[in-house]
Amino acid sequence: MDEPRVWTVEIAFSEDAGRTRADAWLRAGSRQLSGWGRSRRNPVDPDVPAVGEELAASRALLDLAHQLVGEALDVVETFATEPGEH
Repeated sequence: MDEPRVWTVEIAFSEDAGRTRADAWLRAGSRQLSGWGRSRRNPVDPDVPAVGEELAASRALLDLAHQLVGEALDVVETFATEPGEH
C-alpha cells in the first residue's frame, strides 16, 4: 500500500502601519515552496485584524497556487514534447 502523501502549509503574519503581510510555506515531501500576500486597511474602516489576516493569507495561498500550476504545466509540457507519444 502506498504511503499517504501529506502536504503542510504554515502561514506567519506581520503587521505594520495598517498593513498585514502573510508569508506561507508549503512542504510537500522534500519540496518546499513559499508565497506571500499583503492587505492594507483603509483608514476609514474599523481596525479588525482578522480581516486583514484573511485577505493576506488568501493572497499568499494564491501565490502558492500559481506556483503549483506553473510547475505542473512545465511537467505536462515535457510529456507533449517527448517523441513517440503522439
